[in-house]
Amino acid sequence: MDKFRMMFQFLQSNQESFMNGICGIMALASAQMYSAFEFSCPCMPEYNYAYGIGLLIVPPIWFFMLGFVLNNNVSMLSEEWKRPTGKRKKDPTILRYMFCSITQRSLIAPAVWVSVTLMDGKSFLCAFSINVDIDQFGNFSLMKGMSEVEKMKLLAKIPCKDLFDQHEIRVAASRYIKCISQGCGWMFLLMMTFMAFMIRAIRPCFTQAAFLKTKYWSHYIDIERKMFDETCREHAKSFAKVCIHQYFESVSGEMRSFHRHRSNRDDSDDDEERSDEEKLHGIRAQDDMNKVLRNWHTCKPPLALRKDRPDGEDNDRLDAEVNGGTNGVVNGHTHNVGKREWAVYYSKV
Repeated sequence: MDKFRMMFQFLQSNQESFMNGICGIMALASAQMYSAFEFSCPCMPEYNYAYGIGLLIVPPIWFFMLGFVLNNNVSMLSEEWKRPTGKRKKDPTILRYMFCSITQRSLIAPAVWVSVTLMDGKSFLCAFSINVDIDQFGNFSLMKGMSEVEKMKLLAKIPCKDLFDQHEIRVAASRYIKCISQGCGWMFLLMMTFMAFMIRAIRPCFTQAAFLKTKYWSHYIDIERKMFDETCREHAKSFAKVCIHQYFESVSGEMRSFHRHRSNRDDSDDDEERSDEEKLHGIRAQDDMNKVLRNWHTCKPPLALRKDRPDGEDNDRLDAEVNGGTNGVVNGHTHNVGKREWAVYYSKV
C-alpha cells in the first residue's frame, strides 16, 4: 500500500510528465485499437463514403474528448474561468495558455489515429472506390452497356474480395487508392510536425516575456490549488480527530476525569495535540469552515505578499506614521527617545 501511495504522490508532483505519459499511452492505445479493429466495408454506394469518412473522423473526435476528460487541468481551467473576480483579477492570457496546453496534449492520440488510418488505406478505399476510373486500368469492356447506377454498384464492391470478380482490376484499383491515401497520410504527418515545430520553437522567440509570465502563473495556479487541497485535507483530518476525542471525552465522565488528573502524561501526546491545533488554524466550527471555503471561491486573496518585520521596527514605524514625524519630534514636542551623550576632547597642540 505504501508503494502505491508513493507512486501516486510522485505522479502528483510530476503532473506534466504524468500527462505526457498519459498522452503517449493514449496514442499507443489508438494504434492498437485500429490494428484490433475489424474493418468491414458495406460495399454499397449509399454507405461506403459515410462509413469510410466516419472511421476517419469519429474516433479522433472521441480520443480528443477523452484527452480533455483525463486531463486534471480542465477542471482547474473552468474553475479559474468561471470564478468571481474578487480581489484577484483574471488574466485571459493565462487561460489561453492553459487551454492551448491541454489542447496540444489532447491532439496527440487523434493525430496518431488519423495517420495510421491513412497509412493503412482501407477506409480511404472504402470511401472513394466509387470515384475511381476503371478504364485507366486497361479493361474497357467491363463497364460497357451499364447504367450509372450499375457502375456505382460495381465500383462500390472493389473493397470486398468476395463480391468483385475481376481480381486483377480490384488489386490495381486498391493499390491506386491506397497509394493516394498514403500520400495524404505523409502530408498530414508533415503538416502536424511543422505545426508542432512552429508552436514549440517559434512562439517563445517573439514573445518570450509574455510566454514566461503566462507559464509561471499557470504553474502557480496549479500549485496553489494542490496546496489548498492538501491544507484542507490536513484540516479535515485534524478536525475529525479533535471532534472524535471530544465526543468520547464528553460521553465518558470517567475518561474525562482520568485525563484531567493524569500526572504522567506523555510529552508526545502534548506535541500531537499542539500539532492538531496548529493545523486547525483557529477554525473550529462548521459554519466558519464553510465561510472560509466560500470566501476562497468568491474572493481569493490578492497576489501581493506581506513582508514580515521585527516588532520593534514595526512599532517605531507605526509611531512615526501616527505622530506625523521622525525621531520623535512632532510640533515642537519630543517623545521618549533615548538620549545620546557626546564626549568632546579639545587638543591644545
